[in-house]
Amino acid sequence: MELHAVLPAEQADADPRRLVELARSAEELGYGGVWLPDHLLPPKPFGAQYGGPHDALVTLAHLAAVTERIELGTSVLILPLRNPFVVAKQAATLAALSGDRFVLGVGAGWEKYEFDATGADFTTRGARTTSALRLIRDLHTTGGAPFEDPHYGHPGGHFAPARPVPLLVGGTSDAALRRAAAVGDRWQAFALTPEAFAERAARLRELAGRPVGVEARIGMGDGPAAEAVAATAATLDSWAAVGAERLAVWFSGEANSAGERMRALAARPEAAPYLAGSDVAAGAHPKMTSQAPVC
Repeated sequence: MELHAVLPAEQADADPRRLVELARSAEELGYGGVWLPDHLLPPKPFGAQYGGPHDALVTLAHLAAVTERIELGTSVLILPLRNPFVVAKQAATLAALSGDRFVLGVGAGWEKYEFDATGADFTTRGARTTSALRLIRDLHTTGGAPFEDPHYGHPGGHFAPARPVPLLVGGTSDAALRRAAAVGDRWQAFALTPEAFAERAARLRELAGRPVGVEARIGMGDGPAAEAVAATAATLDSWAAVGAERLAVWFSGEANSAGERMRALAARPEAAPYLAGSDVAAGAHPKMTSQAPVC
């Protein structure tokens, strides 16, 4: 299992340059990847519920230029709020610029207000998300061959850069599992216990009949830092035991405190097996001379 970080891009007035420092710190500490959430026009201020105000794809492109190893992903992009042809172009470009470190994580969305406010149909969001993923996959693999689909069919054209981008489907509903089974490379669960994750992952394997990566995103509590870090560290082995291939920890809150918690978690002995090439891990466990490679 790899330990990843969801960056705390939450306050509307926060200095976005802090994200560069946090991404670099995550890479130096041995985290396998960094992730950003997404909302366009929520009904309440950006914060713990809706994530940060900065566009996730643009921000990740910037972070790609200042990092070398870590994965960069969206957790998750609300795909039915966007034109999937544009998303396909953005994702392929980001993959090219980052050296194929980008993962396009998507979800169908849950905030009806946001759909109504932007003129998107809330009732068809699931079907359009699946269609959009099929389209993106097709554009990335065929370079623009004719595509038949009730939502996003097109007569063909020239699409570039045509390069595969890992598609991650987020969500824990039956519909999300069916979507991941049908068209996803990876699946990310939210707000589950390790036991519930194991049940959902088993269901996904039944539906897919093929390998699909399984991973989870969890939040670190907002209590005292030492207690929150210790509580999160205590769960890591449990997540690995149920087969989570990656565990993304959302270090929410103000950037400085989130950075401190990120460093504190990496320094815990429980985290060492799940960090890649970390000086922290190497220092705490000198017998560990190698780590699993990072995608």
